[in-house]
Amino acid sequence: MDKAQIKITILDEILKTETSIEHYKELSKPIAPNDAIGRVSRMDAINNKTINEASLRQAESKLNTLKIVLSKINDDDFGICLKCKQVIPLGRILIRPESLFCVNCAR
Repeated sequence: MDKAQIKITILDEILKTETSIEHYKELSKPIAPNDAIGRVSRMDAINNKTINEASLRQAESKLNTLKIVLSKINDDDFGICLKCKQVIPLGRILIRPESLFCVNCAR
């Protein structure tokens, strides 16, 4: 495996995820009740806030997993599926660097 290429991919994905987290945090800020946006618009804003909060939690989870993967990149068992112990294909690692399982076990 080309660990240098994988490390660059992971670092790039960490940067993108951190940017997404900041964006979702901004979108998840509370809506002040004194803002005159109308009842229906307020309901839409609350719904959008809930969706953005879920996206924020998902991005934070991904970031944590990416940091774990990055810390284990030099381990002997890096790139090995945690479930079946088979090698995770390089293409999967490059596309989804946070993957800890092969395609079959991830289903």
